[in-house]
Amino acid sequence: MIQFDEKTGIFHLSNAKMSYVMQVVRGRYLMHRYWGRKLRTFRDSRPFQEIDRAFSPQPAAYENERTFSLDVLPQEYPSYGHVDYRIPAYEVRLQDGTTTTELFYKGYEIVKGKPALPGLPASYAAEDKAETLTITLADSQGKLEAELLYTVFAGADAIARSVRLTNSGKEPLDLLNAASFALDFPDHDFERMNLWGGHASERTAERVPLMHGIEESASRRGASSHQASPFLALVRKDAGEESGEVYGFSLIWSGEFSLKTEVEQFGTTRVVGGINPFEFRWHLEPGEAFQTPEAILVYSTEGLNGMSQSFHEIVRHHIVRGKYRDAVRPILVNNWEATYFDFDDAKMDNLAACAKDLGIELMVLDDGWFGKREDDNSSLGDWVVNMEKLKGGLQGVAESAHKRGLKFGLW
Repeated sequence: MIQFDEKTGIFHLSNAKMSYVMQVVRGRYLMHRYWGRKLRTFRDSRPFQEIDRAFSPQPAAYENERTFSLDVLPQEYPSYGHVDYRIPAYEVRLQDGTTTTELFYKGYEIVKGKPALPGLPASYAAEDKAETLTITLADSQGKLEAELLYTVFAGADAIARSVRLTNSGKEPLDLLNAASFALDFPDHDFERMNLWGGHASERTAERVPLMHGIEESASRRGASSHQASPFLALVRKDAGEESGEVYGFSLIWSGEFSLKTEVEQFGTTRVVGGINPFEFRWHLEPGEAFQTPEAILVYSTEGLNGMSQSFHEIVRHHIVRGKYRDAVRPILVNNWEATYFDFDDAKMDNLAACAKDLGIELMVLDDGWFGKREDDNSSLGDWVVNMEKLKGGLQGVAESAHKRGLKFGLW
């Protein structure tokens, strides 16, 4: 599933339907080459064109080589301050105030399965269900290392990406930006799809033409929230529900997030996503590391429905855990719309009886069983049963359900 050609510097990640290709160029830069339909072999049939582009300067080591510029190079994790003027994937502030670093290719490792991410929710996979590639980039001054993690799954058209940034120097530094992924496309013939929303209208799809410049889907609320979902898709203009190419990006992260696209002067598109860099700062002492949240990247040739199914596959088999992962979900009734806050033992018993007659398998008790919770202005967090409302307590409601063969749960 993951191959590396030492001679060409090509990394080829693939499964039954998809290929993702990177290349180490000039022994130091990690270039994105391809993401799309499954390739048996990457033959470089469309080599990257190094041409003289006006006002795209060169790195210092190549100052007289006008055909090479980071300003146009498709990169896997672009840095800040070395003549790439597009959105960077990360930014640091060193002890002396400098915010410029430069990451070069250092090495790689391939392992079976999917390593856990310390302290973070993430996908998982058995050794026979996935392979993980770790590519290490190191700052030229020895002050920072970035481990780029890529997991390709055998049974889903998806790649999991994240980054671990380590202070490899002798002085403290501050992370000011730490994206989970970055990706460059060679064109901008897409529509941009995001999920905006509000209370009772969550995740409303909005699909608009991809524009030149920078566009962002983000949340600064401290959580992803119902106003904004940590999801973005680039959709080919002819793609529909069941046909056409779609590239989807979703963060396994419920905090503040940012998903940006940038179409630059030559018509290429950069996508960068992860924690929202607004007011973000993470202090790293020497030897300390910061692990970014994980992003799931999905490729579909079967339109939006194909993308959705790939995300469903990842969630069902590589995120949901425990004995209920593959269990058939029970048919349930929740008492909320039936009673709101106005219920007692008798009403709940009657609801259980009606549920049994209808073939329902699970009864769920919603809000209002604790504290003095008669409306939504008090008692939230007072997890003590209101014995005036439920004289038999939660046990009584549960027994009412159980004697009718129903399971019982709390919302």
